Amino acid sequence: MERPAAERRIVTVLFADLVGFTSLSEGLDAEDVATVQDAYFSTVREAIGRYGGRLEKFIGDAVMAVFGVSRARDDDAERAVRAALALTGAVEQLAVRLELEAGSLQVRVGVNSGEVVATPDARADEAMVTGDAVNVAARLQAAAEAGSVLVGETTALTVADAVELDPAGALDLKGKAQPVRAWR
Repeated sequence: MERPAAERRIVTVLFADLVGFTSLSEGLDAEDVATVQDAYFSTVREAIGRYGGRLEKFIGDAVMAVFGVSRARDDDAERAVRAALALTGAVEQLAVRLELEAGSLQVRVGVNSGEVVATPDARADEAMVTGDAVNVAARLQAAAEAGSVLVGETTALTVADAVELDPAGALDLKGKAQPVRAWR
């Protein structure tokens, strides 16, 4: 069976990462670490799925999801931002449910929209996306404060009428030649 060709698409990419998970793990038994991680992965799947995103991958306790790769919608950027906000709240609730110390389980999220190349996977409804929009989403996530969401300029322009945004200024992101404007 021949794979479909790669194609350019405009998508919104969401990167999320647990803050301080390595430190938290040091103080837990291996089984407890697995319980926390499994509960986190379930929380991520639910939040991303509820807003129509597709999980691309888990990398340790980091996650990458894409909105608009298999089916583009006019509100993909808004869906991604709403998923990011839902995820930050759900992780806070997860910490309470797991009876963890207050503030010990938080997530930070970066969301960015832009052009990517999507390469369909051999399995149904899966794809790999690559491009600068992906890199910027990952760097925004790394720059976000614990429990917060940072969005890139295109995403901010797209969701400005639907989501309250606060300017975060122009950020010097790793690997970027120019500062990147971002919003909380």
